[in-house]
Amino acid sequence: MYALFCREIGSLDNLEYGEISEPTVGDGDVKIRVGASGVNFPDILMAEGKYQVKPALPFVPGLEVAGEVVECSAGIEHVKPGDRVLGFARYGGGHAEYAVLPAAIVTPIPDAMSFVDAAGFPVAYGTAHFALDYRGHLKAGETLLVLGAGGGVGLAAVQVGKLLGARVIAAASSVDKLAAATACGADEGVNYEEEDLRDRVRELTDQSGCDVIFDPVGGDHFAQGVRCIGWEGRILVIGFASGEIPKIAANMILVKNFSTTGVVFGEHSARYPESTRARLGELLAAWERGELKLSTPETFTLENGREAIRALADRRVVGKLVLTA
Repeated sequence: MYALFCREIGSLDNLEYGEISEPTVGDGDVKIRVGASGVNFPDILMAEGKYQVKPALPFVPGLEVAGEVVECSAGIEHVKPGDRVLGFARYGGGHAEYAVLPAAIVTPIPDAMSFVDAAGFPVAYGTAHFALDYRGHLKAGETLLVLGAGGGVGLAAVQVGKLLGARVIAAASSVDKLAAATACGADEGVNYEEEDLRDRVRELTDQSGCDVIFDPVGGDHFAQGVRCIGWEGRILVIGFASGEIPKIAANMILVKNFSTTGVVFGEHSARYPESTRARLGELLAAWERGELKLSTPETFTLENGREAIRALADRRVVGKLVLTA
């Protein structure tokens, strides 16, 4: 089959498009003919050897898959050949013509949902819901600050925050990214390249600060978030798209009585796949009811997948990137 893959870890330059052995189905697996696959920040980290998961070589990146089931191992009952599905490929494998995934987190998609939309769904929306609902305990009426709100997971967090009944403040680095967040339902926007994040957020919250901060960026943005978290707030550490892993003084945690909480949706899904499938099913039902409005992903062909991943690494992306066959 054709795929985007790495023979050697260390650089995005090592990603190549070509023929590679087609994967085979093992116990508990489902094989999918890939219609589209989502591009995510871990694709970059895996290729550079900086991710917590170290795949065997040669490896195919790609955590999100949407397509048609072509084969199931014995005992799989919730999906069958011919079904349209999405899946979360915890250890990569999605940027290819065929992908084999654990069946426990392969989920049927509505007939009206395209493979392109479905491929941008599980990581972004699954992470956002897992973070805000399960780890952050976001309540209706609370104020949520979303950092990196113009990216795929940030836009998902804006929508999930509204779904859970929160007031959402979106923070991003450009007018275009804030416009995308506003289109997804954000109540307020802060351009942290032009405004002081702490001062503006405190102004928007009558000096009380935010209840929950969703942070996939890290670096100085995390430090700014510490300055505008409210009393007994929760900062959710999603990732470090800035490339900088921040540090925090414990006395700041003590003075405001706030908590910092790690969010690793992938590992949680590997440990509790049935929980993840139920979560994705709940989110897909919300989409069918019109409660989630997906922004149209930008698409690249699989053959041009390296350029797509590089665009994400260079922070030239508004919203979601998806590769198509």
